[in-house]
Amino acid sequence: MAQIDLASARTHETDPAKAAEELLQNLSGKTPKLAVIFAHSSIDQRALNAALRERLPKATRLIGASTLTPLDNSGYQPTGAMLGAMTGDFEVGVGVGRQISGDAASAGAKAFTDAAQQLGVKPADLDPRRHVGLVIDDGYKLKKEEFLVGMLDVNPSITLVGGGASNTTPPGMGVEVHPELHVDGEVVTDAVAVTLFRMDAPWAAIRHHAYVPTNERVVITKVDPSAKCAVELDGKRAVDRWSELAGVPVDELESKAALVTMSTAIKVGREYFMRSPWKPLPDGSIMFANMLTENTELHVMKLGDMPEMLDHFLVDELPLKLQTPTGLIAFECGMRGLVSHMMGLNARMGAAFKKAPTVVGMAACFELCNGFQINSTMTGLAFGASRT
Repeated sequence: MAQIDLASARTHETDPAKAAEELLQNLSGKTPKLAVIFAHSSIDQRALNAALRERLPKATRLIGASTLTPLDNSGYQPTGAMLGAMTGDFEVGVGVGRQISGDAASAGAKAFTDAAQQLGVKPADLDPRRHVGLVIDDGYKLKKEEFLVGMLDVNPSITLVGGGASNTTPPGMGVEVHPELHVDGEVVTDAVAVTLFRMDAPWAAIRHHAYVPTNERVVITKVDPSAKCAVELDGKRAVDRWSELAGVPVDELESKAALVTMSTAIKVGREYFMRSPWKPLPDGSIMFANMLTENTELHVMKLGDMPEMLDHFLVDELPLKLQTPTGLIAFECGMRGLVSHMMGLNARMGAAFKKAPTVVGMAACFELCNGFQINSTMTGLAFGASRT
C-alpha cells in the first residue's frame, strides 16, 4: 500500500528561534521528507528559515512562504506559523525562478526544468499520472499567467496547483511590500518556486469557491493597454454596468463590497473558474486580478454560504476525488478570509475545516490550478493512501 502522511504543528511565537523550536517539538519526533512552513509576514522569515534549517535533517527539503494568515484544521490563525511534515511514498524536486517582475516566462521555465532534473526526468517526460507541481510565487508581482506559460510550454499535461505568498499589506495599495518564499536554506522574493512530486500514493489537485452562477452574463468589450482593467462591460463604462448588476451606486461599490458579494467567472465545460473584479478605478474602469481579453464572456456569480459550501466540499466532494485523504496543503484566497472575518463566519469556517484531513495552509495572494490563475478560491494538493 502506498501512502503519504502529513503531520502539522502550530506556534504563536513571534521570535524565530523559539518558533522553530516549538514547531519541531510539536511534530512529536516526525522526520519529514518535505517540510512546509507558512509563517505570518510579521515574523523575520530569514531568521525563521535559518532556525528551521539548523534543526531539520539535511536531507529534508524545506519550502514555504510568508502569509497574511496561516491556516490549519481550526481555521484562520491571525499570528504565528504552521509547519507541515510530509512523509511517505513520494520524491520531490524543487526549482526556483528569479526576477519574475522581468522575464516571468523564462523564470517559470527554469524553475520547472530544475525541479524535473532533480527527479532525474526531462520536463517533456514527466508523467501526468504520477507527477504534480506545487507552485508558490511572490503574489504581489501579479505574474502567474506569464510564468505558467514558461512552466507548461514543454509539457502542458502536468497539473500545477498553488498560490502566492502574501503580506498584511494588500497589493495595489501604493506601498512597496515584498512577500517572501522559503526554498530550502534561502528566503527569496520576486521569485517563483515549484515543487515537483513523483507520487506512488493517490493525490488530487483541489479547487473550491463559494460562488453560485446567476442567469447574468457580461462581455468585456474594451480593455486598457495593461490588459488588467476592463474599461467597458457590455459597451458601457465598467463601473456603470457593474452598478446595474449589483444594484449599488457607483460611488458605493467598494464600501458595500459589491465586487465581493457578486463576482465573475469563466466557464470551462461544466466548471466555473473565478476571474474576479478587484477594484473600481477613478477613470470608471475596473481592475481585475487576471489578464483580460476583449470579447470574453464572463458569468456573473453570487456569493453563497461560505461555511456551508466549504463543509459540503470537504465532506462530500473531496472523498470523490480521493477516497482516503490523509493531508491537504491549502492555498486559501486571502479575500475569502477577510470576507469570513467581516461577516462573522470564522467560527463556522473553523468548524468546517475540522472535517478535513490534516490541513497545512496559508492565505494566498491569488491562486492557480490546472494552468489557470484564479482568485476567490481555495486551491490545494491533497494526498492519501491506496487501498491495495
